[in-house]
Amino acid sequence: MINITIEDRNGEQKSVEIPEEISLSLMEVLKASDYNILATCGGMALCATCHVQVLKGLEDLPAAGNDEMDMLDTLPDAGFDSRLACQIRMSENLNGMVFRIRGDEQ
Repeated sequence: MINITIEDRNGEQKSVEIPEEISLSLMEVLKASDYNILATCGGMALCATCHVQVLKGLEDLPAAGNDEMDMLDTLPDAGFDSRLACQIRMSENLNGMVFRIRGDEQ
């Protein structure tokens, strides 16, 4: 199992377990785990409403692609540790990582 921690907009942290063989994005895991995340474009890196901040483990993620960086550049509150949840694929590398939800609510 892949264990990650999600911090909601109120600062409450909860552990989420994801089967290793699952082929989902972090955005899909957040929605399936009943987190209130807008994800308007459905995972195409076109809206930035699935913005997350990586609180732990940023160095273990692959670098953001050009489309993701272009969208993050449109956000006034994006930082060096910002990513789009739709562009992060579930893998064993994510085990132990901590993410804070920053994107728009539904």
